Amino acid sequence: MYHTIQFAVEIVAALEVSRKLPLERVRIRKGERLDVQLRPHVVEADKGPVEVADLYFADGTITRNVPYEWFAFVDGDEE
Repeated sequence: MYHTIQFAVEIVAALEVSRKLPLERVRIRKGERLDVQLRPHVVEADKGPVEVADLYFADGTITRNVPYEWFAFVDGDEE
């Protein structure tokens, strides 16, 4: 299931195109909305556990370990 998310910060994401190819860097701007599938999990950080998600884009690329505080879900009425 795809969800529309909106980024609260500007990031440079490392996109995984294929396991055989090097990661590609892409800038995602603050306020940008994207449709993604999410795989949530928790990682250990310096200040304790952090909720993150791997984001799967419709074109087959993936970016991993994106903190939830960097994006928000967009309500269907706002689009």
